[in-house]
Amino acid sequence: MKRVELLAPAGNMEKMKMALHYGADAVYLGGKQFNMRSFSGNFSEDELKEAADYAHGLGKKVYVTLNIIPHNEELEGIIPYVKYLEEIGIDGVIVADMGVFQLVKENTSLNISISTQASNTNWRSVKMWKDLGAKRVVLAREVSLENIREIREKVPDIEIEMFVHGAMCISISGRCLLSNYMTGRDANRGSCAQSCRWEYTLMEEKRPGEHFPVYEDERGTYIFNSKDMCTIEFIDKILEIGVDSLKIEGRMKGIYYVANVVKTYKEAIDKYYNGEYEYDPKWLEELETVSHRRYTPGFYFGTPDESAQNYRDRNSYSQSHQLVAKVVEKTGEDEYLLAIRNRVEEGENLEVVKPFGKPEELVLPKMLLVSKKGEAEEVDVAHPNSFVKIKTELKLEEMDMIRRRLEGE
Repeated sequence: MKRVELLAPAGNMEKMKMALHYGADAVYLGGKQFNMRSFSGNFSEDELKEAADYAHGLGKKVYVTLNIIPHNEELEGIIPYVKYLEEIGIDGVIVADMGVFQLVKENTSLNISISTQASNTNWRSVKMWKDLGAKRVVLAREVSLENIREIREKVPDIEIEMFVHGAMCISISGRCLLSNYMTGRDANRGSCAQSCRWEYTLMEEKRPGEHFPVYEDERGTYIFNSKDMCTIEFIDKILEIGVDSLKIEGRMKGIYYVANVVKTYKEAIDKYYNGEYEYDPKWLEELETVSHRRYTPGFYFGTPDESAQNYRDRNSYSQSHQLVAKVVEKTGEDEYLLAIRNRVEEGENLEVVKPFGKPEELVLPKMLLVSKKGEAEEVDVAHPNSFVKIKTELKLEEMDMIRRRLEGE
């Protein structure tokens, strides 16, 4: 049985390395132009080469997003850019626009994935892209598992990629006009302001100035606010279909989100292919530890109803745990250098998250704050963007994460 690819988001170099370290088979990322996430860190041309070399050194792949819907003036520069991507060995590009598709085909031999922005929801459109020379089609989120199975059966000779986790649009993916209309930031050029997450009221035409809240309780509602997709509870049903790649959304998310989501899905996938699959409720618990909106299966069991929207939540995000530090390196016998991400105090009960296995308990020992000059000072509290050394008998490794459980969770 051909093993599915687990594809993770990489908003910058650190996120890319964490995704691969925690089990992703490939990453997708954007350059400084032509991609749908203008506000993620993104990669310069030199960084793109570094990313490709790093991933290939691990036997893994890098795909570059080229998925804007461009106007005429935005076509300039695409040809030299894609030629450079081919030169540095990028494994493929993700394209939404037919004009961009043609430019890539005419000027390179790069593998082309058709973006979810192209809204492929039926086997005929997938076959058309196959006939045009696409290597892979990323299905729209608005398809059911039954439809995906039929697409796989009718078009067996093209790779199929589908989303399994992350944010969803309130409309057909990429077709919402709220951001452009209200802020001038075009979602189809990577600048979505996520206007669907704002709070709204209703005004009747003949009563101008009178705003009526649309609410389920006294705090208002987020009627446009979709829950996040999560498929961990039925990942075996997806794997049975035989798609080629499972995609996690979240290039704007932090390293803890990327690493822990990848780790969780990787564990479930491994158990499936090892013949040991049995759903483990701990997987969902781990996905609850990262910042997310409440979860929904999306369209995979049919068109979502009102339960897929966050009607009641004034603050629709939640998470049970918070990243406080990342292990940078081992500096001596049982001594480690930590990069601090959130305020932390000596004596706190924390957990260490590694690429494999269950989290390990850690009571934070004494800390030595390390200055830029390399000088060390003992401290009780460490703050974000600082570096500290600790001694512990726990065996830590580079890129291990240290987290705390949030109060009330």
